[in-house]
Amino acid sequence: MPPYSLADLDFDLLRAVPPAELWVGSGTGTVTPLPGTVCGVGGWFAPPQAAPDSRLTISFDLDGRRVADGGPPGAGDRGLLAAGGTWRPDRLVRHGTYHQYGSGGLVSVAVQSTLTPRHNSPGYVLAITIRNRTDRPLPITVHPRLSSTRTHHVPLSDWGWVPPGPGTNGDGITVVDSGLSATLAPSGEATFVLGVQTDREIGDPATDAEQTTRRWEDLATQALAQVPVLTSDIPGLEQYYRRSLASGLVCWWDDPSFITNPFIATSGLDGGALCAYAWDTGGYAPNLLSLMLGDQVVDVIEAMLRADLAQHYAIAPDGTGLGVAYAYSGWSLVALSRAAAAERHLASKLITRLYDVLSDLDQQFPPDDQTGVLRDYGDQHNLLEMRGAGWEHVVASPNAERAWSLDALAELSEATGAALPVAKLRESADRIRSEVIRQLWDDQAGWFRSRYPDGHTELAYSIQAFDVLRSGACPPEVATALIKQIRPGSFLGDYGVSSVSAEDDRHYETGDIDWSGAGAYTGEAPQLALTLWERGESELAWDVLRRVLWMGDHYPYFPQDHYCDKPGAPASGRRANVIAGLTGAEAILYGLAGLRPQPDGSLLIRPQPLPAGTVELRGLLFRGRTIDIVISPDRHQVTADGHALTPGPGGQVLAVPPR
Repeated sequence: MPPYSLADLDFDLLRAVPPAELWVGSGTGTVTPLPGTVCGVGGWFAPPQAAPDSRLTISFDLDGRRVADGGPPGAGDRGLLAAGGTWRPDRLVRHGTYHQYGSGGLVSVAVQSTLTPRHNSPGYVLAITIRNRTDRPLPITVHPRLSSTRTHHVPLSDWGWVPPGPGTNGDGITVVDSGLSATLAPSGEATFVLGVQTDREIGDPATDAEQTTRRWEDLATQALAQVPVLTSDIPGLEQYYRRSLASGLVCWWDDPSFITNPFIATSGLDGGALCAYAWDTGGYAPNLLSLMLGDQVVDVIEAMLRADLAQHYAIAPDGTGLGVAYAYSGWSLVALSRAAAAERHLASKLITRLYDVLSDLDQQFPPDDQTGVLRDYGDQHNLLEMRGAGWEHVVASPNAERAWSLDALAELSEATGAALPVAKLRESADRIRSEVIRQLWDDQAGWFRSRYPDGHTELAYSIQAFDVLRSGACPPEVATALIKQIRPGSFLGDYGVSSVSAEDDRHYETGDIDWSGAGAYTGEAPQLALTLWERGESELAWDVLRRVLWMGDHYPYFPQDHYCDKPGAPASGRRANVIAGLTGAEAILYGLAGLRPQPDGSLLIRPQPLPAGTVELRGLLFRGRTIDIVISPDRHQVTADGHALTPGPGGQVLAVPPR
């Protein structure tokens, strides 16, 4: 039995908050319902086919009267009325009711629709079950109406951040059915199954839906096999953890025509960002992603290395490089490789290639004009994409991450036997950390400055500064000053963190919450909590994470970004899902639970105290051992294969020895 079933990932649609547009995927395609309907279906994507303008609407003849689905607001008979439903990774179930009394007597039916995207074929399946709630026979007919569109054939190399638009160069779209009429006995019901497909790939709708469910059951079994089950008496924590895992799973694509199988998309459900950004893939949940992928994580790393990250920030589904050089790509790929090395031996050639790619990426950015030790990472085009001047050019982050990467490459070289210049790497890392502080730290402001080529400097209070803290570049007094900024009214809101401090009136704005304030990219709050747990700042770490636990109750999977001063996210213009949603579970496992996988194959564990409540993590599989962890305010216990482990100095235990 897998640790989590698909039913464990159910989400009650009544609890959904904006963005309310929901999607469901099959691993090779996605589909969205028409808002406000019980049975209507909107656009769908199945690379290379895109049908964002496709629409399926449903009406019914019930005992001689025509009933519309999704009628206008107002009093009286407005047709079939929506009454909630359930999202699950493999399907979307919606409920509706029609209950009207007229001259012909009472007409009352319950309607349930189940929307399932097809796996390995374009299109979807819609099953409609109608139950007669009267005491007399009720004749019914279902009337599907499919918009007259064709698919847009979009080469795999062109699936980037923006979802494909409508087009007519693809296949025709048709609807097939299993029959559309029946007479329902009193209290009886009937199910009508429709399949929306391209005219070149006609299948059996019922069988197609079953295939999608089997695919998801297999994925849950494989991807979650090594992931521990979390139970807790802390309100919201269990649900947040599960929703974080679901956020990762919906980014899994297993189309055989993609460059890797699985292919881990940055987003993809709404057709956008069905590509893999190095930053998102490796920068937010590298350890958990490695645990879920198993040995397939090496395929993901190699696909990134084959793309020219010195010129591109992402790879399309076929491996084509997309976009420009991104300052954070090298560090992210090193982070994923370090995580992968903990569970398996990586080839020395892979580490050498990783070093070469990192060196090539460094050459894209000129040395700083003082010592040449730091890099000038250019403007927002290569960095955070803020809408004003600020965190640009010679910046503390990702210069600090570059130092961390060089140290990590030295570790990986020693672990794999790669012939990298280990001493030189560590020496360079030390110089970079020193120069980050010497050149960019402002003692009076208690923050990092960014320096432009002409000498102009900016104090941009960006959340990226805390990545410098995590990278090990901050002396104690610098770390203390940075941590003081993590407070309400600055970086903390009631419902998350702000990407720019609310006290920074030059750079803070509310229109671009991703990186400019009033909210943040979804991975930022849990990553900040993780950073604080890694430093032993347990109370503050929990204070950060608790502010986003609401997301587990109100999203089936986490969106690209969300507000920090109110629950919700922008209604449009952003990606519906994001792989960085896994960062929530990453923070719990590798922050709160204190998992520390090492490149030599060992696993160190140092759980952090909780202010209240108990957390149990059971069934973590790491290199053949089963690890259980129990954390409470006054104690913690770690067991390996059923045997309690004795903590060493500082409460750390060696759960798995080196290879």
